[in-house]
Amino acid sequence: MTRIRRGYIARRRRTKICLVASSFRGGHSRLIRTITQERIRALVSAHRDRDNKKRKFRRLWITRINAVIRVIALSYSYCRFLNDLYKRQLLLNRKILAQITISNRNCLYMISNQIIK
Repeated sequence: MTRIRRGYIARRRRTKICLVASSFRGGHSRLIRTITQERIRALVSAHRDRDNKKRKFRRLWITRINAVIRVIALSYSYCRFLNDLYKRQLLLNRKILAQITISNRNCLYMISNQIIK
């Protein structure tokens, strides 16, 4: 009997999977089963860390705003400042406020003085 030559579809699928894992170390970049496991694990980590990144940036913005506001008035704090912003209907998000604190503190001083009055 003649030998049956297998098709190329499975090999093409495996090479596509191997391209994802080319930077992994050891058998994690060579063995198909471990590649698929590590690929799933990497995707889970990426999804989790995207949320953590948002959380960390929010904490950074809050600490920057709070540091500058406490310099302006000793008894004033971040939470009171944001509460007064919402009462005055000045809708500035934390990212923009943190950029203002870094680049142009005088602008933040003016905003806070208007709110504190």
